[in-house]
Amino acid sequence: MWVVSPCRRRELQSFQWYLRRLKSMSPAEIVWRVQGLARDKADHLVYKNRLPDFKASSLINGYIAETLDARAVGDHVQELAVGALSDYDPTWRDALLTKAEKAIEGRLSYFDLVDVDHGQPIHWNHEQKANRKTPTGFVGKIDYRDHASTGDCKFVWEPNRHHQLVVLARAYRATGEVKFAQAVLDQLNSWMDQCPFGTTMNWRSPLELGIRVINWVWALELIKPSGLLTEDKLDRIAGSAYRHMWDIARKFSKYSSANNHLIGEAAGVYVGACYFAGFPESERWRRQAQEILINEIIEQTHEDGGTREQAFGYHLFVLQFYLASLLAARSRGEDFPPPFYTRLEKMFEFVAILIEGGQQSPQFGDADDGYVLDLGGSPASARSLLGVGAILFNRGEFRDIAGQASEWAYWFIGPESTNKFHGIPKIEEPRSLASTSLSQTGYYLLQAGKSDARNAISAIIDCGPLGFKSIAAHGHADALSMTLRVGGFDVLVDPGTYDYFTHPEYRAYFRSTKAHNTVEIDGQDQSRMQGLFLWGTRAVSRCVEWRPTDNGGVFIGEHFGYRRLSDPVTHRRTVELHADRRELVIHDDIVAAGKHQIVLYWHFGENCTLKSETNHIWAVDYQAGLGTIHVDDGCHVSPSWGSQDPIMGWVSRGYHRKEAITTLVAQRECIGRTRITTRILVGQSAPDHDGAESASVASVANEG
Repeated sequence: MWVVSPCRRRELQSFQWYLRRLKSMSPAEIVWRVQGLARDKADHLVYKNRLPDFKASSLINGYIAETLDARAVGDHVQELAVGALSDYDPTWRDALLTKAEKAIEGRLSYFDLVDVDHGQPIHWNHEQKANRKTPTGFVGKIDYRDHASTGDCKFVWEPNRHHQLVVLARAYRATGEVKFAQAVLDQLNSWMDQCPFGTTMNWRSPLELGIRVINWVWALELIKPSGLLTEDKLDRIAGSAYRHMWDIARKFSKYSSANNHLIGEAAGVYVGACYFAGFPESERWRRQAQEILINEIIEQTHEDGGTREQAFGYHLFVLQFYLASLLAARSRGEDFPPPFYTRLEKMFEFVAILIEGGQQSPQFGDADDGYVLDLGGSPASARSLLGVGAILFNRGEFRDIAGQASEWAYWFIGPESTNKFHGIPKIEEPRSLASTSLSQTGYYLLQAGKSDARNAISAIIDCGPLGFKSIAAHGHADALSMTLRVGGFDVLVDPGTYDYFTHPEYRAYFRSTKAHNTVEIDGQDQSRMQGLFLWGTRAVSRCVEWRPTDNGGVFIGEHFGYRRLSDPVTHRRTVELHADRRELVIHDDIVAAGKHQIVLYWHFGENCTLKSETNHIWAVDYQAGLGTIHVDDGCHVSPSWGSQDPIMGWVSRGYHRKEAITTLVAQRECIGRTRITTRILVGQSAPDHDGAESASVASVANEG
């Protein structure tokens, strides 16, 4: 009997993954990837001498002056008074200083880790979740997907993005205390000591390099008045920044990998080249990176403003890259062309439409908590970003939906941002929700009611592509899935993502059909997974009918993911919102000739409590009110809550964070064409949550 070692097994699995990837690649992409492998081999031979130590002395005339001239983060940053910020909310200041004091001590929080001690100096080559050292040899030999040797790469890379440096630098500007500025330089120096060019995981991904450069630029500019940035210190930092930009510029992502990574890489080079303007290559890098950004905002965004990656978290992520680049351009007296602004405004419109009906952002597709800059509050907050968009484009509806001026806007636009925000005329208060089609992205919103009312209803149906380009890396098998928000509260939820690399079984579950509010047939996913970020056969969806009304309307769509079965199946879903009678009706038509096993899943928000009235009728307390769900009488319905075997009944609101929820699993066998009908009634009075109810659950069920 052959025994395969764990190391050999990992090599075999990696080889099999590459074979699957090859099938999705064009000949040109294969050539490009072979060239990349050859480049890595060559780098391994000469990397220690590949880039001689950069000496700023050769460029000293004008270089230091260019570098220290606020050419990438806006004149308003240069003008911010040290220790006496005007119009700076005291609550912002308190939260900032608490976070900065912890950062000085090397106590950082990210994902599910809270105030974890990273050492003094910080251990940059360490995976804190698994508590293990990570490889420090030649970067081209490190496989970041190999959890056994590297741990979860995201837990390595996150502190190495250096968001905390901007936190420290902001704290210096807010207080004038030099210890915060000194901590920025101390952490930069320790990082450069531990992470020489061409080695360690922290030089592995060009995207990570791009994010790090942007944070360096902001941190350096914010601490400039401290007087600590002497020429010798800047010389060393500039040398490392040069290597970052040089390495990214020769490795820009292409073909199936040219997704949000390419945008982040280009933004890093663009912002870095604007700030470190004295390098011989800076102008060329700047032009090249800007051209990529101008092209990719069109290439990677639908005309309705949605991301082609079909992942809302990444939509917010790339918005920050575009904003950082836009500010860098304006700082230099340059700008982006009108089509860039037109599509950027559409991206903000997309955010406004999707978040208006709920208290939490939707979770379609992958999300990994990624953000570019920590400028206060929740760094990846959709409403904070929308507030910036309101000021940039003077859009009253953006202002209304964002709700309040954000600290993010304060640092990004300047102290006048608060007055500018409040000076934008309101469109309507409260706003009326209207049924809306985002047909290019494939999202259809059936909505009605005032946005701040307890009876406001917002149902979103996903009838879009699986994902972007040949691998659809960040898509989920969620064709015709839907979510439901009532009074701003989540009733039916998209599950989120939870994990990429550590728990493959959970990675598979959160991407699967069964994790979404849709139909699974014969125990198979609509689209076939072939790797952690790779899809094979895909479900193709289309909208058959869209009929919006003042009371909601009707959506009809279908997908063909199950046409691959020996007896081909089409799943058609009709969703009707009748807001006047507080009812949502869902008809799932299974169009087939033979016999199939059908499972319909309904995933309820983490704050929902369900009670069974019969096997088919369940009372739902969703905080803002009471409702019922009546599942088709032909199904057998069973609840699942936080199950690990099989995995079922979970929602994830952040990377490596999950919470148990109630999932109703409705099963039946069908022969030939079959219709399954689900009715959801919402809007009854909420219980007092102390055991006494203000409305009878039984009466609610009867009304349904």
